[in-house]
Amino acid sequence: MGITGRRDQEILDVVGIGFGPSNMSLAIALKEHGASAPLHPVRSHFFERQPTFGWHRNMLLPSATMQISFLKDLATFRNPVSRFSFVSFLHASNRLVQFVNNQSFIPTRQEFHQYLEWAAAGLSDQVTYGSEVTAIRPVTGPGTRTPDLLEIEVRSGDGSARVVTARNVVVSTGLVPRLPEGVTAGERVWHSSEFLTRFNAQDPASLKSVAVVGAGQSAAEVTRFFHDSLPHAQVTAVIPSYGYSVADDTPFANQVFDPDTVDEYYFGTEGARDAFWRYHRNTNYSVVDADVIRALYQRQYDEQVSGVQRLHFRNLTRVDSVEGSDSGARVVLRSLLDDRREELAFDALVFASGYDGLDPARLLGEEFDRHFQRDAAGRHRVERDYRLVATSGLSCGVYLQGGTEHSHGLTSALLSNIAIRSGEIADSIVLRRTERELGRQAEETPSAA
Repeated sequence: MGITGRRDQEILDVVGIGFGPSNMSLAIALKEHGASAPLHPVRSHFFERQPTFGWHRNMLLPSATMQISFLKDLATFRNPVSRFSFVSFLHASNRLVQFVNNQSFIPTRQEFHQYLEWAAAGLSDQVTYGSEVTAIRPVTGPGTRTPDLLEIEVRSGDGSARVVTARNVVVSTGLVPRLPEGVTAGERVWHSSEFLTRFNAQDPASLKSVAVVGAGQSAAEVTRFFHDSLPHAQVTAVIPSYGYSVADDTPFANQVFDPDTVDEYYFGTEGARDAFWRYHRNTNYSVVDADVIRALYQRQYDEQVSGVQRLHFRNLTRVDSVEGSDSGARVVLRSLLDDRREELAFDALVFASGYDGLDPARLLGEEFDRHFQRDAAGRHRVERDYRLVATSGLSCGVYLQGGTEHSHGLTSALLSNIAIRSGEIADSIVLRRTERELGRQAEETPSAA
């Protein structure tokens, strides 16, 4: 079935789907390529379904910090003199000296979000907000042997549709919040991704008993926020492990996020890839920064000293069932220590249960998705330049920013390698365009006698 709607005439080199940090970084790389090659700029545009820029707004908790150095921004590792660096943002904000005096490599999450908003403002001509890409299809027709163009359907908030034509798409739609099977979000049952919006809609006085489920950074931060913001409330942390595990951010462990490590993972053996995950998951997954762990333990200890306990940790405990209502949630907890079940009532229940990765199949559709190879586990095969491996003669490109952990390692959905990753995608797009133009010139030039 064909795509309907207004059809744009211009053929773009690349359309970016989503405008979070990853595709922002790509937009910067393409913009800086255009500055260095003004006669051959890459024609690009990005579409973002949110009405304005925003990145994890609902977890901008007071004093919450990033888990990476400020130098791992949108551009510095690729181009240290980029005007879109975090240092440039500090200078533009008249805060560079004060940041240096603060003697910290780690900015707060609120300040990093300000940086991202500042960078997005400098790229406003590259993005259309309030626009969701709903389908991608190759351009086919009489005489088309190897499709080199893609039709991208874009739907605006008012319901109108347009069709954009491009040679490449870069999919960066972000992660999808995940709730445990059988749990449905509601008025008093929340995923951490919607936390501040949900929390601010409540009367704090009505939240007398709250609970947080999870063992990672978000779970610990929400637990701390509840305890500090609701001095009258009982706060329960439901932890599937025996307490929180500390994130390993020591120098040797942090090498797994180095740009060169992507090559070692991508070209490594299956045994090597397995070792990466087995030994280094604790750098990022289901772990908590040491300062947050100490802060929570200190609160628990202070309450033991005072004899007034509000903070409760239920270790090795899982949620068996949840029944939500407009006024609260009834939860059945099961202890893994003795298999004992207990039903409790909470005024608010927060699941910091993580996210599912990007799956491009939804946008590609079943018919187009069959053009791309999958591995034995059913995952898309991906080239080193983050481009899906085609099963047929497609010369158009579908690139992924995320969803490539199985092929490129731990940094695939993280900020740590964002500048280099986006630069590699930009380089690939430019190189393939050059090769295509040279091939066309060769076809048009008569052979020498």
